[in-house]
Amino acid sequence: MIDRRRVLAGTGLALAAAALPVPLRAAGAPLRLASVKFGSLSWVIDTIRKRELDKKAGLTIEVVDVASNQAGPVALLANGADVIVSDWTWAMRQRALGEKLKFSPYSSALGSVVVPAKSEVSNIGGLQGKALGVAGSAIDKSWLLLRAYAKKTIGQDMAQYAHPSFGAAPLLAEEIRSGRIDAVLNFWTYAARLTGSGFKEILSINEVMKNLGIDPVPSLVGFVWKEDYEAAHGNDIATLLKIVEEANAILASDDSAWEPLRPLVKPASDGEFKAIIAAYRTGIPKPWGAGELKSAEKLMQVLIDAGDAELMGHGTAFDAKLFHNAAT
Repeated sequence: MIDRRRVLAGTGLALAAAALPVPLRAAGAPLRLASVKFGSLSWVIDTIRKRELDKKAGLTIEVVDVASNQAGPVALLANGADVIVSDWTWAMRQRALGEKLKFSPYSSALGSVVVPAKSEVSNIGGLQGKALGVAGSAIDKSWLLLRAYAKKTIGQDMAQYAHPSFGAAPLLAEEIRSGRIDAVLNFWTYAARLTGSGFKEILSINEVMKNLGIDPVPSLVGFVWKEDYEAAHGNDIATLLKIVEEANAILASDDSAWEPLRPLVKPASDGEFKAIIAAYRTGIPKPWGAGELKSAEKLMQVLIDAGDAELMGHGTAFDAKLFHNAAT
């Protein structure tokens, strides 16, 4: 059974919680899964609940609503949640700092560069002097990868070639709709909403990675938990991953399973809804193997070389033990 327990209203509240860590959950307690309300994980959780996959598997999930993607990691480190969804690059840095975390892929969906339908820009070479919105910050992984790609393909640093401005994904989506920016590098959900309403994609981060030699493209986002939690609740972790896989199989093949999710997805049109479904399905990950591990290691180095030391930390070494059940 899935139960919603509380909301971490913001990073400030989560940080306050981090100052007062609580013990790990006792055996038999519900698995506390952090989820951003209306985020894609909430779609999976709703599918699990409606199909009673949790009940059939004998797992009780307690959903911890968090206000942002940044609040989830804080909740995990403060023992306010048992499992979160986050980037493995963050989890790798935490392992280097002594916090033994584990990661299992959740989504390989990636963002893209989008322009208005009538724009003359057809590739990144056309972005010279253009106002380019970038979701996140100057150390966002997609931005760093785009800069590395631009240096390789057109011999230019996009930070100087275009006029980038950084901001929240929904705000930048509105900025391009209103014509205040010429192009946007946005997260996959917002990019799908744009392309589903008539905008055109000129470059995906998936293409960027492959061009940089990162192939197969590894999932960046996944479930993250502590090793000591798994030591006491290994069956719960295995069951969670199993029922998520079952829910994804339903969402991948059953169009009718998406209709109950409309209130969570909140598409502005049928076109947006179809684009989001297609993007989500494309991002359902395959099992990790040796190829994905090698790609992840190369990606980490590309990010560090591109200026991500602030996020990854100086001296952080790639640790394959982070990846749960990954074949080597």
